[in-house]
Amino acid sequence: MEVRVRVFRFNPEVDRRPRYDVFTVEAEPMDRVLDLLEYIRGDIDGTLSFRRSCGHGICGSDAMRINGRNMLACKALVKNFGTNEITIEPLLGLRVLKDLIVDMEPFFEHYRSVLPYLINDEPLPEDGRERLQSPAERERFDDTTKCILCAACTTSCPSFWADGRYVGPAAIVNAHRFIFDSRDRGAAQRLEILNQQMGVWRCRTAFNCTEACPREIKITQAIAEVKRAIQTGRLD
Repeated sequence: MEVRVRVFRFNPEVDRRPRYDVFTVEAEPMDRVLDLLEYIRGDIDGTLSFRRSCGHGICGSDAMRINGRNMLACKALVKNFGTNEITIEPLLGLRVLKDLIVDMEPFFEHYRSVLPYLINDEPLPEDGRERLQSPAERERFDDTTKCILCAACTTSCPSFWADGRYVGPAAIVNAHRFIFDSRDRGAAQRLEILNQQMGVWRCRTAFNCTEACPREIKITQAIAEVKRAIQTGRLD
């Protein structure tokens, strides 16, 4: 099939304003949007810039807006769009560095702010074994361990578009992963961080984040659980 691919282009070194370039390419229904981009860059316009790495939905580096929705280019199949016209744009809410590449540093700054690592200074068990937890304790935070830091959720959030200081869904998801980990001892510290003005209360429960997540994490539910933990002081 013949696909008309409309791609956002902007090079701040030479362009005064963004534009869209249109490329017509031959594609199979099972081709991925990433395949189309690779073909355009390799065979038509070598100046096209975008991020990609694993190509299998694990690294999260090729998150972008495709026909108005955030998704991974490596998981978006041509056949699923129901049209032979595909518009590809960078993620919203982050500064465009070039074409489809955005500045991810503000996103990672928010991520780092919630202390996304295990905090436990208690002595290890005397028998030398690791800190154990039951299957139920592990299940409590299993869903939020799936985050691949693609930023698809945060950059689909109206609250983040309105004010980039909002910590965002991805940071809250990664805080959740440790707040509810039975081995961790930093929950109170993270909850205090998320109880600030630009923390969890900026969420307006739009559900955009849950819809955008390529890992199908129940993000809005995780955010609600963090809110409840702040209100009740309980982690059950």
